[in-house]
Amino acid sequence: MVTKLTVANEEEGEELIYDNAVVYKRGEYWQFRMWLPNENKYARKSLNTKNKLIALERGKEYYLEIMSNIKLGKTYFSLTTKEGVEKYLENKEKDIGVSIVKGRHATLRTHLNHWLDFIKKDTKLKDLHRMDCENYYISRTKNKKKVPVKSNTIKQEMGTINTMMKWLYKHNLTLIDEFEFKKIKRIDKRDEVLRRNTFTTDEVERIEECIDDYCNKEKYNLDKKDWLTRCGVSYYLMIASLTGLRTGEEKKLKWGDLIFTTDSINNVQVSSVQITVRGETSKTGNTRAFYCLDKGYFKKWLNLIVEEYDTRNIKDLLIFSLDGKSPITQRATLHHFGKLLDKAEITKDLDAEGNERELVPYSFRHFFITQKIQSGMNFHEIADICGTSTHHIENTYYHRDVEKQRNKATIGYDIDENGRVVFA
Repeated sequence: MVTKLTVANEEEGEELIYDNAVVYKRGEYWQFRMWLPNENKYARKSLNTKNKLIALERGKEYYLEIMSNIKLGKTYFSLTTKEGVEKYLENKEKDIGVSIVKGRHATLRTHLNHWLDFIKKDTKLKDLHRMDCENYYISRTKNKKKVPVKSNTIKQEMGTINTMMKWLYKHNLTLIDEFEFKKIKRIDKRDEVLRRNTFTTDEVERIEECIDDYCNKEKYNLDKKDWLTRCGVSYYLMIASLTGLRTGEEKKLKWGDLIFTTDSINNVQVSSVQITVRGETSKTGNTRAFYCLDKGYFKKWLNLIVEEYDTRNIKDLLIFSLDGKSPITQRATLHHFGKLLDKAEITKDLDAEGNERELVPYSFRHFFITQKIQSGMNFHEIADICGTSTHHIENTYYHRDVEKQRNKATIGYDIDENGRVVFA
């Protein structure tokens, strides 16, 4: 290793400090310079004084601080937290389509942006300590926008942060491999899911009844684009209630992912469809296929949109799209979702009993799972259809199974004229 010595030049107003650092004048102010052989660079800093004696004292203090950090393994030219996050996300981007989906990468960025707001973007990675994020949870629950943040969301953020820290540590960009967060008080998940935001069967039926009127082109004097968007969002929402697809999975469906067929209900032939969710669009990264009733929505939408498509390659085109290439926007989806609820006289933030809730398009997935549980389908079968784990279904929707079990307890009994429970 070549060691570069710092030599003071008194004629240029330089003063040597501890053999390999100097203070010198630039204009009227004194500066500090020190050669760092391990990093092959100069450390430079303004001493913010015109006084030589003060400059010498500050220079010595800064020299000792740098030497102390070097002994601790810190480097002077460390990356900032912002640069570290970008390096990690660049690395994770290579995993899109392999071990994660594009939406997951966007979620990681969101998590880490919240961390940057907390830790500050210009903080040096090698200045981080294990206890620096001790109060992260408290900070996130008292965010400036005063938007409530769920505990589970913050826990996921903490997991993302420490996963990144392990990667940075492995690449010698930090001196610690994880933070020690304060433990979050255990939440009674069962009590939380009792307030899970979902539709009732009556509400879904009311929405369905409103669709034909809401999509009446002549009645509302709609231009072609507005009309198709209304129809597309309406059918998208109803299909969500029939399939339990996640928002991202449904919007990335292509016509080639469908196989139309027929099934029988009480000896009556009904339309059904086999849906394949491709691994690259699934949250889990696993391909799955399942059947569901069509109720005509897929074919209705295809008949409306076919004029907009080049049908020669229709299998490769997105279903819920006006051009087959870009999905109907989230903004349009939320707008027409709200309009349909208003038309069906459904309040998004209150149920029929006045209890608080928050209905969103994803609530149709909750509705689907609830309906399957109450119909008697076992958790494993539901998990396979929905692309999740049996454990998740059990823990999230357990209360619906309790209702089903309670209802079974009354089967075979009746009430006589005296109000007594008797065998039916």
